[in-house]
Order: sequence, then structure tokens, then C-alpha cells
Amino acid sequence: MGTEAFENVKKQIGYCGIWCGSCVVGNGTLRELTKKYETVIKNYGLEGWAPKDFDFKEFTKGLSSIQAMSLCLGCLEGGGRDNCEMKACASNKNISDCSQCDQPEACKNSEILQTMRTGAGNAGLFVKAKDVNPQELIKKWTAELKDKWPCSTLFLQ
Repeated sequence: MGTEAFENVKKQIGYCGIWCGSCVVGNGTLRELTKKYETVIKNYGLEGWAPKDFDFKEFTKGLSSIQAMSLCLGCLEGGGRDNCEMKACASNKNISDCSQCDQPEACKNSEILQTMRTGAGNAGLFVKAKDVNPQELIKKWTAELKDKWPCSTLFLQ
């Protein structure tokens, strides 16, 4: 897989302002780490070391399920939440994301937008909150990800 998944989403900042490149589901990190984790577990024969009450078969089934998850394409490419309120609103206003809205105080989606942004921030995702150059932000955020995760599968090639 390499960095293909990251390349697919790294230039996308969703309508809500969340940078798809920082999402472990969209950028492929979760899938890659799960594959590596499964390999380590198999190579070390950890099934024999697991506590008796640990359901190793269910655990490995869970790892396989994570690996089978579809990568999110990002909302600009048809991924993201179905029926996203921010996507519909921004499209109707002909803006690229909520930070460009000239009426944020009248936003009928402000509660869900804040919930999404807060959750994303808590998970370590990057969120565009102001109307600034997205390419500059993506360049800055990519450098920050490299500093934060220097051994990440995203950057090892």
C-alpha cells in the first residue's frame, strides 16, 4: 500500500474543515498498522502466550475486519458522512468549506459542526478553523504529522 492512500486524501480539507490527510482511516495508517501488528503477533507466536480468558481467534478476526475496512476517500471525492449537512450547505453557498461562510452566527449546523471538529481535534486530526490558504495549511500539517509520527507508515519509503 505504501503512501497511496495518503496521497489520495492529503490534499483534501472537508467542508467541515477537517483535513482528511490527518485521519488514520482515510490516510491508510490504521490499515497498515493493523497489518504490521498482525504480522508481529503471528511471527512471535503470541497466541500461545495469551491469557486463558483471552479470545485470540476473535482478536485476530477483529484485526482482519479492520484491514478489510474501506479507506475513506474524503468527502470531496465521495467519502465521508452520508448526507453531510456541511457539504450540502457549503455547496449551496458555493464555498469550499465552513470557514469561508459569511454568516457563521446564523449556522443551523453549528452544533454538529462543533461536535465533529471537537471530536476530530481530540482524536489528533487537524481542523481548518479560519479562511486561510489550504495548500499552505496542508504543507504545514504534513510537516507536523512527520514530526509527530516520524516512523509512520505514511512517511517511510
